[in-house]
Amino acid sequence: MPTDQPMGAGSSAAEDVAEIERALTRVAHLITRPRRHDHVKVVTGVPLDRAAVIILRLLAESDALRPGELAARLQVEAPHVTRQLQRLQRAGYVSRVADPCDRRAQLVQVTAAGRQAAARIREVTSAAMRDALADWSPQELHLLAGQFHRMVDDFLAYIADEER
Repeated sequence: MPTDQPMGAGSSAAEDVAEIERALTRVAHLITRPRRHDHVKVVTGVPLDRAAVIILRLLAESDALRPGELAARLQVEAPHVTRQLQRLQRAGYVSRVADPCDRRAQLVQVTAAGRQAAARIREVTSAAMRDALADWSPQELHLLAGQFHRMVDDFLAYIADEER
C-alpha cells in the first residue's frame, strides 16, 4: 500500500480487500515467473515444468491419490493432470499402483527419486522465502503464516459453497 498509514486505519473494508488482492497478485506473479522457475530448475537439477512441480509437491505431501482426485484438488481438468503424470512417471518421480479399494482403478504415488526431487525444490524455495523475509521478526512470521492459512481455508470453504 503506497501510504505510511497501516491497512485498516482510515480505509474501508472494500479498500483493504482490494489491497490484499493486489498484493496476492504481485506475490503470484513473483513466484510463478518463468525466470524464477528456471532458477529453481537449475539449482535443484529437477528438469520439470511448473505444472509438473506443483503436482509433484502435492503428491509428496500426501498419500497416493487417484488421478481424478488429484485433478479435483488442483481444480484443473483431468487431461492436464494425466499429461503431467506421464511426464513425472517417465522421469521416475511417480509410479502407478493398483487401488486396494478398487482393483480397476490406479493410484499415483511418489517414488524415492520423486520425494528427493520434491525435497530439493522445497529447500530452494523455502531458502528464498527465508532470505526475502529475513528482516521479519519471528512473531511477524508466525502471524503471517496463521493469517495465510486462515485465508486459504476461507477461500476453500467459499469455493465449496459456491460449487454446491
